[in-house]
Amino acid sequence: MGSLATPVHPQGGQRPCGSPTSLGPREGRTHAPRASPPWPQENDQKRIRALKKANKERELKKQCTRELAKAKQEMAALRLEHQRLSAKLQEYSIFNKYLEKVVENSEFEEIHEVIARYKTLVSMHQDLMQSAQEGQEKVERAKAQLARYKEEKDDEILQHNNELARLQMRFDRARSDVIIWESRWAHIQNTAAKKTLLLGTIKMATLNLFQIVSKQLKEASLVSLEDTHKQLDTVRGGPSARPAGSTEPRRFSMG
Repeated sequence: MGSLATPVHPQGGQRPCGSPTSLGPREGRTHAPRASPPWPQENDQKRIRALKKANKERELKKQCTRELAKAKQEMAALRLEHQRLSAKLQEYSIFNKYLEKVVENSEFEEIHEVIARYKTLVSMHQDLMQSAQEGQEKVERAKAQLARYKEEKDDEILQHNNELARLQMRFDRARSDVIIWESRWAHIQNTAAKKTLLLGTIKMATLNLFQIVSKQLKEASLVSLEDTHKQLDTVRGGPSARPAGSTEPRRFSMG
C-alpha cells in the first residue's frame, strides 16, 4: 500500500517545518514578497494518483481473493466428485471383470461387442413391450366395444321381448275371438242347414201341390220346376193359373 508523499522542496530537499516559506506570520521580514512555488499542487496530484492506485490495488486484491475462494470451492467440489467417481469405479470394477469372463467364455472377442449385444436385446425388449402394450390396448378397446355391442343388443332383445309379449296378448285375444266366431259360425251353419232343409221341404211340397193342381186344371203348365214362386201362385189360383179372359179365380179341389 502506498503512503502519503512527504512534501519536497523545489530544489530537492525536504522542507523544514520552520522554514521562511511556511504559512506562519511574516513578522520581521524586510524583503519584498514573492510568488509561492508550484510544489504543493504537484504534491496533491501525486497524492490523488497514489490514492487511486491504492484503491485499485485493494479492489484487485479483493477480486483475486474472491476468485481464489471460488476456485478453492470448485476444487473441493471436484475432489468430492473425483472421490465419488473413484468409489463408483471401484464398485463397478466387478462388472468389468464379469464382462471379461463373459468374453473369455463366449463367442465375443471384445467387451464392447457384449455391450452392443446387450443394447440390441434391450431395444428388442422395448419393441416387444411396446407391441404388447399396443396389443393390450387393442384388446381393451375390443372389450369396450363388445360391452357396448352387448348392451345395445340387450336393449334390442328387451324391446323385442316386449313386442313379443304384446303380440302374444293380441294373439290370445284373437284366438279367443276365433273361438267365439267359430261357435257363431257353427250356429249360423246349423241354422242355415235347418233353413235349407226347411226350404227344400217347402219346395218339394209346393212342387207336389203344383203338380196336383196342374192335373186338376188339365192345362199344360209352362212354369219351371225350379220356379217355386210361380208354382205357389198357381196353387193359390194366382194370375198365372187363370184362363184367358177370366176375371174369377179358378176353383179346384184338393181331393
